[in-house]
Amino acid sequence: MNWADAIPNLLIGLREGLEAGLVVSILLAAVQKAPAAADGTTVRTRPVWLGVLGAVCTAICFAAVLTYSTEVLSSSAQEAVGGLLSVLAVVLITSMIFWMKRTARTLSGKLKGEVSRALAIGAGALTLTAFLAVGREGLETTLFIWTAAKASGSTVAPLLGALVGLAIAVLLCWLLCRRAVKINLGVFFNRTAIALIVIAAGVLAYGLGDLQDAGWLPGARWIAFDLSAHIDPTSWWVTLISGVTELTPRMTVLQVVCWVVYLAVVLPAFLLFTGTAAAPADDASEEPGRWERLVGTHVWSVATALIVTPIVVAAAVIAVIPRAAASTTTSVRVDKTHCGADWTSGHSGTQTFQVTNSTSHAGEINLDNSSGAVVAEIETLGPATTAAMSASLTPGTYQFVCLMAGGALRGPQVQVTGKSSESATLAFKPVTLADITAPNKEYQVYAAGVLRQLRTDAGTLRSDLAAGNTAAAKRAWLTAQLDWERVGASYDSFGDEGLAVDGLPDGYVHGVNDPQFTGLHRIEYWLYHGASPKSLVPVADRLLTDIGTVQHKLTTDDEAGNPTNLPLRVHEIIEDALRDHLSGLDDPGAHAAYAMTYADTQVDEVVLTEVAPLVQERDPGLVSTARSELATLQHALDAAKVNGHWASLTGTPLAKRQAVNGAIGQLLETLSVEPNLLEVPPAH
Repeated sequence: MNWADAIPNLLIGLREGLEAGLVVSILLAAVQKAPAAADGTTVRTRPVWLGVLGAVCTAICFAAVLTYSTEVLSSSAQEAVGGLLSVLAVVLITSMIFWMKRTARTLSGKLKGEVSRALAIGAGALTLTAFLAVGREGLETTLFIWTAAKASGSTVAPLLGALVGLAIAVLLCWLLCRRAVKINLGVFFNRTAIALIVIAAGVLAYGLGDLQDAGWLPGARWIAFDLSAHIDPTSWWVTLISGVTELTPRMTVLQVVCWVVYLAVVLPAFLLFTGTAAAPADDASEEPGRWERLVGTHVWSVATALIVTPIVVAAAVIAVIPRAAASTTTSVRVDKTHCGADWTSGHSGTQTFQVTNSTSHAGEINLDNSSGAVVAEIETLGPATTAAMSASLTPGTYQFVCLMAGGALRGPQVQVTGKSSESATLAFKPVTLADITAPNKEYQVYAAGVLRQLRTDAGTLRSDLAAGNTAAAKRAWLTAQLDWERVGASYDSFGDEGLAVDGLPDGYVHGVNDPQFTGLHRIEYWLYHGASPKSLVPVADRLLTDIGTVQHKLTTDDEAGNPTNLPLRVHEIIEDALRDHLSGLDDPGAHAAYAMTYADTQVDEVVLTEVAPLVQERDPGLVSTARSELATLQHALDAAKVNGHWASLTGTPLAKRQAVNGAIGQLLETLSVEPNLLEVPPAH
């Protein structure tokens, strides 16, 4: 069990429970201090407790409906509903935080005024007042705890955290009432609000990710970062960070941007917010309305309605929905020795599996057909976590395959019977190392030819530098730089040797003067900053040596020659262009962003062609779409020229820059699917 997942809900339960407890305490105190009736009888607190009981029942029933209704939906529908509820929860909790800061000082007076008004009407009105005062807190708390628990995964830790927080809140309220402890509630609510804002930002990011996965929002494949290959998601520090902040090792650009924007807007706004509520008016003198007169004296009727109605409604919803979908939902479990052994028979049509990982390691869960093609998958299923997997099955044999940290597990072969369906989920075979080796060799042959040309052009650059011809050296530099771009060395895939050829001065102690800053960009910087061309000859000599090292590295069994990296290049080459060139990050002076981006599109065409047969098998329309969008980007780059030449980013008209940015963004969105399609699973 990941106890870090309990922390957000413990804080939510503590804060919201204490807030609701204070509301109840104020109501009880107001009732106890109310003057006796004309006949000498005092007002009892029973109506308040009945209203509180109704509010608690409503919150519990709301949680039950949320849980049971979403469990029977398809996986995409679950993601859509979960995402919408997460966003709604964030909106409610954010408004509640500001509302509490605004009304904290006048809350007691306002509630006492409402109690006075209710007492003037009758005990039934007092029950309704208590229900409304506590019910809003209960519904907000339930929704936020539910969404935070969903973000953490289907484990028991979030629920236990919420219960512990509520228990502590009840204890604190009891001690406060007995004056056994003294708490500065203003400081408590302000400080816990800051923590809640951080948690809400994570829940917002998670909810938007759900909406992207459901197809409601774009950008599901535009990944900001993916650290899952570099860190252990089960390590204590990762689980602690994920549990407290709701952040994950893999997030999309939209998730990251919204997380940052939410914190950047809400946190300062809360810290600077000084609004105060107007003093509460005394409502006791107002004439009660017809509805208030109706409930005024019927305390037990009101209490019964408040308690029984949510139970009946929730029971009806829970009873109706599962009957419509229970036959298509199957629970399966993954443990140390078994993979989906619970599934023994199936019927054609849409099938949803609730897959529970009972191991202590994360893994990838696939559902394969008889030919070994993947029909459905869960990319990463964390330990002690449950996730839904949906697929439209046709008659045939299927098998669960669990690619866990300790090795691959295969479940029993299950025969699915029934009628065939044209809406069956498209299946694709996992790519094997043998599949990707041949295209990678084609790439190596291509890259070796470009590197030979680069070495020749770098030699010309050296000659121009030695001759002291600055203009010729600048032209030769651009030719050599574009050669390097056409190699396709994305994301530093040639290691330190590649950085020696094309590295930037970032991170070096002495910047552009640091002796470790070498290669094409050092020559570029000093050519465009007034250095003598002849002084750069030693840099050119070092460049020729480093190019030779890269030529050797290309065919060795290391990162550059690893076939599994080839599918990544298709997306990363263009992503590099956006990240480095079109941002101006790697422009020490030549202003060649558009020229380098165009060279990147050329090598991307080559690499896409090499993997095209594998992609075509798995997504028939992707290759043609990507090629069309590559052509659109190239056309936009050509159109961005000023007087027939590429200008600097700032020297290019805004409309033309926007056309290039729009074209490259659309291409990246399309290409982002390809690395996952051609991912080589651990067992292969």
